Amino acid sequence: MSITLTGTIERRDIGTGAWAFVTEDGVTYEIPKGADKELLKAGQKAKVKGQVREDVMTIAMIGPVLEVKSFEVISSD
Repeated sequence: MSITLTGTIERRDIGTGAWAFVTEDGVTYEIPKGADKELLKAGQKAKVKGQVREDVMTIAMIGPVLEVKSFEVISSD
């Protein structure tokens, strides 16, 4: 099921590092490796469309894995 969320990209220093997407409601999702580099900029606000992958586990385990299908940058720091 596809979801649309608005939030902020964060870089987390866990293990080798992980990218997080924190929604306006404070929910944290992990963005898996291989995501578009234009999205992965700490502090950037974006609206993303994607799918929560319940069949994927990560080392960081900072939240559900969000496979981003498309995104729109709202603002960059």
